[in-house]
Amino acid sequence: MTELVETSCPGGAAGTATRWWRDAVIYQVYVRSFADGNGDGIGDLLGVRSRLPYLADLGVDAVWLTPFYTSPMADFGYDVADYRDVDPIFGTLADAAALVEEAHRHGLRVIVDVVPNHTSDQHAWFRQAVAAGPGSPERERYVFRQGKGENGELPPNDWESIFGGRAWTRLPDGEWYLHLFAPEQPDLNWDNPEIHEEFEAVLRFWLDLGVDGFRIDVAHGMVKAAGLPDVGHPDQVRMIGTDVVPFFDQDGVHDIHRAWRRLLDSYPGERIGVAEAWAPSPRRLAHYVRPDELHQAFNFHFLTTPWEAAGFRAVIQESLDTAGLVGAPTTWVLSNHDVKRHVTRYGDGGTGLRRARAAALLTLGLPGSAYVYQGEELGLPEVLDLPEEFLHDPQRLRDPDAGRDGCRVPIPWDETEPHFGFGLPGGEDPWLPMPASWGPLSVETQLADPASTLSLYRRAIEVRRSLRPLGEAPLEWLTSPEGTLAFTRGEGFVCTVNLTGEPVELPAPGRVLLASEEPLVTAGTARLAPDSAVWWERRDA
Repeated sequence: MTELVETSCPGGAAGTATRWWRDAVIYQVYVRSFADGNGDGIGDLLGVRSRLPYLADLGVDAVWLTPFYTSPMADFGYDVADYRDVDPIFGTLADAAALVEEAHRHGLRVIVDVVPNHTSDQHAWFRQAVAAGPGSPERERYVFRQGKGENGELPPNDWESIFGGRAWTRLPDGEWYLHLFAPEQPDLNWDNPEIHEEFEAVLRFWLDLGVDGFRIDVAHGMVKAAGLPDVGHPDQVRMIGTDVVPFFDQDGVHDIHRAWRRLLDSYPGERIGVAEAWAPSPRRLAHYVRPDELHQAFNFHFLTTPWEAAGFRAVIQESLDTAGLVGAPTTWVLSNHDVKRHVTRYGDGGTGLRRARAAALLTLGLPGSAYVYQGEELGLPEVLDLPEEFLHDPQRLRDPDAGRDGCRVPIPWDETEPHFGFGLPGGEDPWLPMPASWGPLSVETQLADPASTLSLYRRAIEVRRSLRPLGEAPLEWLTSPEGTLAFTRGEGFVCTVNLTGEPVELPAPGRVLLASEEPLVTAGTARLAPDSAVWWERRDA
């Protein structure tokens, strides 16, 4: 892969810097649902720490942890009340420091979330703003406005919350405050220099503790269009990522990211910033990863592509082209804690699993960096039948079918019911119930099966590490039958993917390196199974 360059790197794994992030495999840990270390039914930092050997053996380069800061949990930690402390349900600040230190000993870097668009309504700043009243300096930290109408009884504009309903809440004193998400998540006013100073201090706090980077929540959202103009359309959430809206992807966010990049570069060890950014086009998304801005941006256009060859080819090529304009790597992701798991998106059952296994080889075979969401390496499906009493995701206010609880069910570690090794023996039930059918999908079971999805991921990451053609070697498309993809990279690597429901024959490029389902190879011809992918070592390499 990339060449190692020795450097002083107290915060980085193994004391080296390599521009490691350009072709890294990064594993997302949704802390609540990864491993319960104290038996209370909720995943925590102690649980994550206990499973670091598993992540090291999986072969990933880094771990991204979802928020574990002090929070009332109105949005499961994305409503932060204290950015410099750990919520007691997840542990202590000492636990966070120990986790970072131990991860580095395992050769793993650690990326943590930062949430700069909004705070919790229980954050000291917002409580002070409510108490101080209209016109106060405390209210200048947030977006407060007078309402419209004869007595200010109408919201200041027509903006809608991502979670449904209007994006404004009125206080008893008559002023309205903006919350693009839940009412418990008031938006910060990034026109106020004090906000910039505070978040630079927050970043330094965690960098000094040793973290290797930040995933920036709603990285497209901090700056709003001047004058807060109306959108002029209803159902605004469906416009995000496809149309220009005055509350997202404003040019001013890039000044913030440039300042943060300078801060990150002032630390040794290649500390990185990763944008969770929705933009109307891949070209707009590429702005977030210009050389003086962030290092990576999630590629949601790839994630939302249906299981169809022409669509995948188009989004892959456009992503590579636009990222290449700014010299950035492309970042690929199939699932995360905010979307339905791709086994289910791709058809569920056996069909969905076959396609998900093929998608894993497609994704890990592409140039750039790849993210793995916890449990996707086990082939976990979305849990669609959670009892109503467990459904607390605020996004369900907008659309009951858009709730994110089903992708956040704890992952199974062994076959032992009822907790499948998620928590301690005799401990509390997991915060979300785990399907009784998940025993065969557990880590313990799949480690013993060389044909399992977990074994496929472990082998794919190992091959990706070992083969020179991967990393950032460019992609060249090859001619292949309709409904398939074929590309070569570097010195002798070929990936073929059959996205049809029928077997497909094509010339065998060479020796099979890895397959989601073994092809039938005879006399120089390969018969690809339906919904399968194969990695090859090319004969003429």
